[in-house]
Amino acid sequence: MLNVNGNAKGKLEISASPWIMLILAVACGLIVANLYYTQPLVESISSSIGLSSGAAGVIVTLTQIGYGIGLLFFVPLGDLLENRKLVVTLLMLTAIVLIFAAAARNAALFLAASLFIGVGSVAAQILVPYAAHLSPKETRGRNVGNVMSGLLLGIMLARPVSSLVENYFGWHAIFMMSSAILFVLALVLIKVLPARKPQTTDKYPAIITSMLGLLKTTPILRRRALYHAFLFGMFSLFWTTVPLVLTSPLYHFSSAGVALFALAGVSGAAAAPLAGRFADKGLIRPATGIAIVLVILSGLLPIVFAGGSLLSIVILVLAAILLDMGVSANLVLGQRAIFTLGAEVRSRLNGLYMAIFFAGGAIGSAAGGWAYAIGGWKAAMWLGVLFPALALLYFLTERRVERGSK
Repeated sequence: MLNVNGNAKGKLEISASPWIMLILAVACGLIVANLYYTQPLVESISSSIGLSSGAAGVIVTLTQIGYGIGLLFFVPLGDLLENRKLVVTLLMLTAIVLIFAAAARNAALFLAASLFIGVGSVAAQILVPYAAHLSPKETRGRNVGNVMSGLLLGIMLARPVSSLVENYFGWHAIFMMSSAILFVLALVLIKVLPARKPQTTDKYPAIITSMLGLLKTTPILRRRALYHAFLFGMFSLFWTTVPLVLTSPLYHFSSAGVALFALAGVSGAAAAPLAGRFADKGLIRPATGIAIVLVILSGLLPIVFAGGSLLSIVILVLAAILLDMGVSANLVLGQRAIFTLGAEVRSRLNGLYMAIFFAGGAIGSAAGGWAYAIGGWKAAMWLGVLFPALALLYFLTERRVERGSK
């Protein structure tokens, strides 16, 4: 599965087969899905564990908070500890926590489990720079794109899958199912992945404290993270509010109908490997512009073609596909750009990148719910379009900044 060649300096250059990349893509999707399983189940879970409807939103919030903690304090361990063992350890711990979540009969236990599920799910963000490490420079973008397409499919499929499982077996079943999957996945990864021990003499406190310095001294990291924070803000806003409008009297969708609608957007993940190929050809800048424009269009189309007609539903499906394409592509382009900055800091760079744009997503979700409650679907979409519009304005300064630095 692996090709190992000695170079002139006596170091080993390791490249993985497409089979290894496929395993990494599937692993990332299965891991990150745990962040999103609960979103369509909040009402069922909250009534079962005795959580008030007003506090039900804290279930999703705590999972996201745990993920943020993991990005900042566990993902950087990928620059310090052997990557395969680190990922497998996180998977085993997460699988145990998922069993506690499934068995929870009170709010305190379930909410604590939700927090740690978020922390453990950052194992996916250790595997992404790991994939970059296994890839030669000329195919790094393509391989990262392929792995990220798996992660994005996990995000997009998690909601409809959990809705369907809950419909037939109850909400507890999705956590038991995921726990079993993660146990098996851990065994597979420890068996097939090559070991990767970072070559560093730094200690953990130095690794963590260095992250602020990396953020201050790495303009490309700040720029790519802000691009994607704006785009992920629109992504989160759209997918937070579109179930509300689909189930409203305007469309009368059932929960199964909403799940099928979510599946329609999955095709947008195909843009991830395509974006990786563009990046490998040195076309990161034009591809970024295209990705941002796609996200802007995804917000404008539902505004122009509003209403409860069949055409408006078709336009909504098209908007979902364009949105997922733009966000998927830009995510890979950003990671391809920051992963060129040095193998020894890739995990820290990835942790910072993900933490910043997930903050944008949290803002988008909160803003979308507020805008929908105040002004309805059109108001939410106008606010959503503002996010990628700001990304486009910032993107247009890129060449000017580069010229000024020469």
